[in-house]
Parts: sequence; structure tokens; C-alpha cells
Amino acid sequence: MVDFYLQLHPFVQGLLKGLAVILVIFPLGGVCSMAERKVSAWIQDRPGPNRAIVPWIAWIPFFGKFLQRLGLFHVMADGGKMLFKEDSLPDHVNKFYFVLAPIVAMIPALTTVTVVPFGAYLDPAGRVIPLVLANVDVGLLAVFAVASLGVYSLILAGWASNSKYPFLGSVRASAQLISYELSMTLSVIPVFLWINAPGAEGTMGLGKAVEFQSLPGFWGGMWFIFLMPVSAFIFLTSLFAETNRQPFDMPESEADLVGGFHTEYGAFKWGLFFVAEYANMIIGSGVFILLFFGGWNPLPWIPIADLVGWLHHLTGSAFWANPFVVGLLSILIFFAKVIFMIFVFMWVRWTVPRFRYDQVMEIGWKKLLPLAIANLLAYAVGIAIVQMKG
Repeated sequence: MVDFYLQLHPFVQGLLKGLAVILVIFPLGGVCSMAERKVSAWIQDRPGPNRAIVPWIAWIPFFGKFLQRLGLFHVMADGGKMLFKEDSLPDHVNKFYFVLAPIVAMIPALTTVTVVPFGAYLDPAGRVIPLVLANVDVGLLAVFAVASLGVYSLILAGWASNSKYPFLGSVRASAQLISYELSMTLSVIPVFLWINAPGAEGTMGLGKAVEFQSLPGFWGGMWFIFLMPVSAFIFLTSLFAETNRQPFDMPESEADLVGGFHTEYGAFKWGLFFVAEYANMIIGSGVFILLFFGGWNPLPWIPIADLVGWLHHLTGSAFWANPFVVGLLSILIFFAKVIFMIFVFMWVRWTVPRFRYDQVMEIGWKKLLPLAIANLLAYAVGIAIVQMKG
């Protein structure tokens, strides 16, 4: 199967990769929407979505009722509603840009995922090879560069709506994303200062970050969350702001902007904005895990290669050494961590109250940015001392 794929024309390979991204991201966005409501219901001690059911499944004793209470069929119901609901186009909007804005929102979300590794396998020499659609050395730089373009969709939506509240939401979005991009970028520099030691080949690849959390020894196998906790905190806080998640959801604050930049949107166009938001949340969680939580390694100081070796030794079977099995195991570990991070996003949203807009700006410029600069200077000096002694 792999040989057949590699023999295809590069254009066909790219087309298949793009189709795979769409077929993964869109369903995950729908599942996250349902999970958000179930998590909020659990936190607020209420049932949550538990009514939708396919009739012939409802006839199955016990199992049908269980699936109904779980709320799984609400994903199907919501998807159908988004697709077939009347998609109105207000007369007062700039129609071309109004329709273009949700499409522009999806482009960064579907592009950044291509450079994010989601697993790994072992080649015949025992080396760990990342599973990624586009394995480039500027992986993190590509994520930052493309993801920052997402703010243009919010600005375009607010301006094209020709209405005061959406426009205020888009202005807030641009100010917020610019403010927190600086802190986010500064927070990851210590990680790559550590990775790119003098004399080593320079890289910004996310796979290399996992590789450095898989090295032998105490410092080698330590995840960067323990080695650089302040960097992890700044990155995660900035990630909340960059994805417009509460308590940083100023661009769509219902309390004072009705619905923010998407007030005039409905049906499928409205759904695209939120698929993009959940996609950015998933990709951001993946990047955070790759940088600070060991990527596809199951535990600190236990890389995936050691886990596979132990399983092979315990069972005496070559099954665990199969590259396909190793790849599947690494993907499961990675996505388990991503699911946990998504839960943290939802947990915070339904627990922490929304900041005021002036508080968001004050946190970004007066608290987080100075902390990120101080953190960078401290680690730059510390890493230089360690490398000089080494």
C-alpha cells in the first residue's frame, strides 16, 4: 500500500493528503462541539445533550438507550442542521467578503496541520521516524506564520458585516492576537536554544523537539514541561488567547457584543468559523504536547522505542516491532494527550469567568510579555553556561 502511494504523481499525493485533512478535521470539529456541551453539562451538574437518536438504533434494548444518553447522535443532527438550514445573506453586508471570511478562516486551520507530527514509527535501523504530512525543518515557524493569518478572517467578517458590534469584535480580535503572539513566540525560543546546541544542525522542526525529550539520561528524557515550566505556562496562556477561548473570548463576547464578529452569520458559514476554532484548538494542543509533553512518548524518561522494546521482550512476539503497530501505538498515545488538552480547554471555559477587554490587554502587555522576556533571558544565560561546561 505504501509503495503504491509513493508511486503516485506528486499532485495526486497532495490531493489525497488534502482530502485526508478535511475528512479528519471536520468530523473532529463536530465531535469537539458535542464534547463541549457534555463537559459543560458535567461541570454544571446537568444531563446535557441526550435526546437525539436514530429510530432503528432506539429499538435495540439497553444499547440504544445508552447511546442516546451519551449524546453521540447530536453530532449527526447538528451536522445535518448546518448543511440544510437556510443560509441567509443580509442585504446590508458586503456580500463577496462576507462569504469569503469563513472560507479564509478554514485555510490556516487546514494548512498548519500538515507540518504537525502526530506519531512515529521505527525504521529497520531502529530510528524513530515522525509521521507527518510535510516533514520540514521550519515546522514551528510554519505553524506560527500560517496560523497568524487566521485573524484576517475575523477582521474580514466584522468589516463585511457592516454592523457596529461585529466590527468591534474584529478590532478586538486583531489587537488580542497581535498582543499574545509576541509572548507565545518568545516562550518557545528557550526550547529551541536547548535543542540547537553549538555545532549541531539548526532546526525548528517539531519532531526534533520530541527527539530531544527521548534521549537517554536524566536531562535527556525529561519533558520540557518540567525543564521549562514558565515557558509552558506562557505558551498555554497565549494559546487560550490565540484561539479566542474563554476567558480570552473578547472577539465574540456575548455580554457586550451580542456575538461579536460572527453576529450576522448563520447556518453553514457560522459553522465554518467554529470548525476553524476547534481545529486551531486541536492543532495548538498538538503543538503544546510536542514541545512540552513528550509528543508520542508515553511517560517522562520512557520513549516510544523503549516501550516497544519492553512489549516485545514481555510477549516474545515480533508483532510489537511491526512499523504499522508502532505507528498506531504512537498515534493513540499522542491523541490521548490531545484529548486531555482539549478537555483542559473546555474545563477552563466553563470554570473561569471572562476577563474584561482592558484586563486582557493588561495581561498580555504588562504581565505576560515582560515575563516571557525575563524567562528568555534567564534560559539563554543558563543554557549558555551549561553548554560551556559541557
